[in-house]
Amino acid sequence: MFDTNSERVPGRAILPDVVLDGMVAILGDRFSTSVAVCEQHGHDESYHATLPPDGVAFVRSTEEVAAVVRLCAAHRVPMIPFGAGTSLEGGVAALRGGIAIDLTGMNQVVRFSAEDLDITVQAGVTRKQLNDHIRNDGLFFPIDPGADATLGGMASTRASGTNAVRYGTMRENVLGLTVVLADGRVIHTGGRARKSAAGYDLTRLLVGSEGTLGIITEVTLRLHGLPEAISAAVCPFDDIRGAVDTVIATIQMGVPVARIELLDALTIKAVNAYSKLDHAEVPTLFFEFHGTEAGVVEQAGIVETLAVENGGRGFLWATRPEDRTRLWQARHDAYYASIALRPGCRGWPTDICVPISRLADCIVETHGDLAGSRLMAPLVGHVGDGNFHLTFVVDPADPQDLAEADRLNRRLVARALAMGGTCTGEHGIGSGKIAFLEAEHGEAVDVMRAIKRALDPDDLLNPGKVFRR
Repeated sequence: MFDTNSERVPGRAILPDVVLDGMVAILGDRFSTSVAVCEQHGHDESYHATLPPDGVAFVRSTEEVAAVVRLCAAHRVPMIPFGAGTSLEGGVAALRGGIAIDLTGMNQVVRFSAEDLDITVQAGVTRKQLNDHIRNDGLFFPIDPGADATLGGMASTRASGTNAVRYGTMRENVLGLTVVLADGRVIHTGGRARKSAAGYDLTRLLVGSEGTLGIITEVTLRLHGLPEAISAAVCPFDDIRGAVDTVIATIQMGVPVARIELLDALTIKAVNAYSKLDHAEVPTLFFEFHGTEAGVVEQAGIVETLAVENGGRGFLWATRPEDRTRLWQARHDAYYASIALRPGCRGWPTDICVPISRLADCIVETHGDLAGSRLMAPLVGHVGDGNFHLTFVVDPADPQDLAEADRLNRRLVARALAMGGTCTGEHGIGSGKIAFLEAEHGEAVDVMRAIKRALDPDDLLNPGKVFRR
């Protein structure tokens, strides 16, 4: 049996020969114990330390995943599903060694129905690949977490992003899944019907489970029609409360805005430098409106009036596709722009979500904490649904930096929970927010553990993530 408590030597495989031989029999040269390959699969985009697996299995089908899982289960080898590696809470680190199952080679469209507005894809298809495939049919998939993540990874982490205020998160847009369980069984959840009352909703259970309950190999998704008209705008504000009050009023009036993103003054400074822009370095809202030509004009007019009433300095418009793309690429680059403020450092990203009525208070109080800190921490937010992010820019080798980021993060989460919010709106728990999940859900975490034990009694699927065993 594989000893999950063995002293691990980075880059040296400690897998039993029977597992090594079995992997080669299943995958041939698509199984690797190379130091470089294992290192690549031992970290995500965050500050968390690299903890490489002992081997990487590059799979191409559900059947191969099932065969790998059965072999690992027989010898109690931990398994870590791996997509694009863009998670932010240490979700892919091999805390107990084992095998990383790389699903990026599973990049085929299984079935597509433009008439029914749905599609089934393998887990390794990325969101950009998906949109390229369906664009000529007048459709798009709206979930946009920024990174070109895989759809399997996005389902596993319950991703959302800039469009969530109008189109929802992965939870609302996943119709069904194909999943390999911890013992190698393959199950199909959900279906193509738009509603069902048949049994437990296993799809919703597995969406957001972060690879701890099963390995997602195929995803059936809800698609949306491309809007007739799209218009984007940028609006600078005198202060951050005015910007957030504009968002609250927009949502309360029921304006169906597609995106509302907040960047604070420090983030604007970072984005200007990184993306070669010239925005005023003040709190700024980025908007996007979808609909008919007349509807977009009406939506924009209402929101612009609200913005001016709350200290907005007027809209700067981006209506040409290339201008909108440049604008939103700058927003998506905010994480890397933030890190570039302090060369040689890493990002410690965190996020929370609160009821929208408490959003302004939460952001203002958080800015108060940051004003007295030694760290830079740019703030961005999907503020239309009460979600915002900080990126503490830290030197991972400096204990004072890490201690200060930890202190500020704890204050942020405590504030969010006190306001009726959550410790993470979209990053997930991974290994970085386990204590906060316990603070948020209390005894309900024991119910989560019971589900985990029922589906994965040997704790082999992404062990050490979401909660303590």
